[in-house]
Amino acid sequence: MCVKDILCGFFGRVPFLLPWAVGAILVVFIGSWLVWWAMHLQRQFVEEEIRAACQRVMPETMQRCVDTVVIQRGGMRR
Repeated sequence: MCVKDILCGFFGRVPFLLPWAVGAILVVFIGSWLVWWAMHLQRQFVEEEIRAACQRVMPETMQRCVDTVVIQRGGMRR
């Protein structure tokens, strides 16, 4: 079945399983990165909305307002 003994490995399954394993690892890596990126973008947009609202309501104490709203929503300051 195998063309070369080097490529066959254990019972000839390595050439068949290797591309699947590499593909699965790539899918997990890319999927994890996309989830992280989406969370990062969402956090960034929410923070911009909070800053804009605090600027309209309390321009003199904007940073204090932002910190308070972020803490109340369950987030943490970086």
